[in-house]
Amino acid sequence: MTITKICGITTYEDALAATKAGADMLGLNFYPPSPRYVTPAQAREIVDTLRGVFGKKHPLLVGVFVNEPVDSIRRTIDLVRLDLAQLSGDEPAEALAALDGRAVKAIRPVNRSEALRFAEQYLPAAPTDERLPALLLDAYHPDLYGGTGASASIEVARTINALTPRLMLAGGLTPDNVAERVAAIRPWGVDAASGVESPCKGRKDSSKVRAFIQAACQPVLEAV
Repeated sequence: MTITKICGITTYEDALAATKAGADMLGLNFYPPSPRYVTPAQAREIVDTLRGVFGKKHPLLVGVFVNEPVDSIRRTIDLVRLDLAQLSGDEPAEALAALDGRAVKAIRPVNRSEALRFAEQYLPAAPTDERLPALLLDAYHPDLYGGTGASASIEVARTINALTPRLMLAGGLTPDNVAERVAAIRPWGVDAASGVESPCKGRKDSSKVRAFIQAACQPVLEAV
């Protein structure tokens, strides 16, 4: 079964809809320039309400950070009660290692050579918990840190997937293309943000979220 993550959750209503649709993970974005940004206090309210309704059956909760100091990430993890931090900026491997298995690195390699270098750099400090991704692959953009709607190269994705025990694939995934990408790459998990949004940026379309999760899992089911 392909693991699914719905990222850029900004309201409890969207968190609830994604949870009911079967999302395995929810992403909360703590990068202020993002249209999907939430404050730690807003995130804590969403998380507390979700935990109150679903108890231990809630999706794993991931905080997205960009070039944030490690101490600040730790404080937010503890305040919001996150299961994982996703480092989506230019963080060094030392920052990942300092979070003691509580963080995954998102990479945006330009090409296969850079992908191999990133894998060598970050995988030694990747989470060992099998519920968590070891690495997240997003599409390259010279100026933006994810959420661009662009897709990662299949060649790069296959290269990283062969080296990574649990690769989460992001970048331009939608209900219409995720099944094809899963069939071509066979990642451990897939991550969608802009691809399941409503016309109001930062808000999710519940029908798109349901369709995305169903399509992401369908190729695996057919192969059994």
